[in-house]
Amino acid sequence: MERNWAGTYEFTAPRIEAATSVDEVRALVAREAATAGKVHALGTRHSFTDLPDTAGTLIDVSGLDGVLALDEEARTVTVAAGTRFGVLALWLEERGWALHNLGSLPHISVGGATATATHGSGDRNGVLTTAVGAISYVGADGEVHDLARGDADFPAAVAGVGGFGITVALTLDIQPSYRMRQDIYAGVTWDAALEDLSAVTGAGYSVSVFTSWDDTTLDSVWVKTRLAHDDDPVPDALLDGHRKDPASPLGDEHDPNLTTLGGVPGPWLHRLPHFRLDGTPSFGDEIQSEYFVPRADAVATLQAVRGLADSIRPLLFVSELRTAAADDLWLSGASGRDTLAIHFTWRNDAAGVARVIPQIEEALAPFGARPHWGKYHSFDAVRMAQVHPRLADARAVFERLDPEGRFRNAHLQRVGLRAREV
Repeated sequence: MERNWAGTYEFTAPRIEAATSVDEVRALVAREAATAGKVHALGTRHSFTDLPDTAGTLIDVSGLDGVLALDEEARTVTVAAGTRFGVLALWLEERGWALHNLGSLPHISVGGATATATHGSGDRNGVLTTAVGAISYVGADGEVHDLARGDADFPAAVAGVGGFGITVALTLDIQPSYRMRQDIYAGVTWDAALEDLSAVTGAGYSVSVFTSWDDTTLDSVWVKTRLAHDDDPVPDALLDGHRKDPASPLGDEHDPNLTTLGGVPGPWLHRLPHFRLDGTPSFGDEIQSEYFVPRADAVATLQAVRGLADSIRPLLFVSELRTAAADDLWLSGASGRDTLAIHFTWRNDAAGVARVIPQIEEALAPFGARPHWGKYHSFDAVRMAQVHPRLADARAVFERLDPEGRFRNAHLQRVGLRAREV
């Protein structure tokens, strides 16, 4: 019995096959093609839905691991798709290089995270997928194909959620290594934050706001500051809040799974994520949901969610608010608009979450909220098309690249990314 990393989704695919090379991926795809079967990629299992599932064979690509090439002149690195971001970050740091951002969990794979437009935070930082300059994928014909920035199909495929093939390698933009610190601010009131939200989200290179949707104050604000020098000062106050000693918004001030807090300078890879690569990610035994809304509507959106606080709190571990810069990727949550991401880490109460999600989505509907592709939501094809203007264009690309529907599955049909089978 295979489940996602949190144990809250059980895969239904009749076969799960591990691949450790591109040739093995090609052979597995060709085997399914010979019998008109279905196939899909499975990575580090950080999805909370049936998005990666299939009625045929799941190909576990987590064994496609490691750096394939470093081009210092072009400032790019090419990695196998199953490589975890934290592993890549360690390799780059040893050579004096860095990525522009990381997600809160360094355990996620480069291929899976970028295919779902997963993100870190920062008003000026694009989602993780914006660093991808090229991908190599095994298509329905069992052959390896390449797409790069500037190619007509690239804006659809680079965050293509497995809808057209199995990505086996990616080329990412890199930059010289940098130092950071992360400080926690407490006592920021909702009134002050909503009066000047940009002062909160723009307080550092990357900012995360944690909240339980209480009436008066935010739980805490994590400000991750990029440093020119280790002794660069940071402010003691954030609006009506104050900088505090090391503490965790998750309830344990000495959680060993968290990266170093309290303003201690360190390398980017040990400050941008919330969790350590060698630690346990998040709570476990959880369900996650997330919605992307225009930053221009952030205050109204947050007020709408606050109105549901009494329904949300009993089911919630914590919510996190982050930002992302607009991009031109067709299926990104930040496509065409600067974005606020509203994340919910739920207790493992599937029935309770299923009751509250429609309430949240109804409250967010006036703002064109887009759900995270890999997290729990109730959107169907009609609603998804309303919030993703290029959804039909992306579907046309996927249908053309995979005319036999080899990579089509129930989830992709339900959300309108693949045509319904007749």
